[in-house]
Amino acid sequence: QAQLVESGGGMVQAGGSLRLSCAASGRAFSVFAVGWFRQAPGKEREFVAAITWNGRSTAYGDSMKGRFIIARDNAKNTVYLQMNSLKPEDTAVYYCAARTSVSPSVDAHDYASWGQGTQVTVSS
Repeated sequence: QAQLVESGGGMVQAGGSLRLSCAASGRAFSVFAVGWFRQAPGKEREFVAAITWNGRSTAYGDSMKGRFIIARDNAKNTVYLQMNSLKPEDTAVYYCAARTSVSPSVDAHDYASWGQGTQVTVSS
């Protein structure tokens, strides 16, 4: 399994932007599909975005389309989540996850490796 560490979270005003990073170590990260999920207090974990092993295909949750961009740099073993036009409802802990498949999934149960999460807080 890959070991994942998220960074880049913080507090931002509504309309602002943040870029999250997910750095991986361990097994060959370049063959893993990676997803971002988030969880707000009292809510279930929600799919945010995912990317194939080669970065050629991506998927987004409905409320993220047009605002968030997922990308990866396999040379740096890192996946990024650029979040623009942030809203207070985007406030949550954001997690990256990796699965031993070249294809991504919107289902959190399909991912075996998880980071510890990074807090994103959007103020109105």
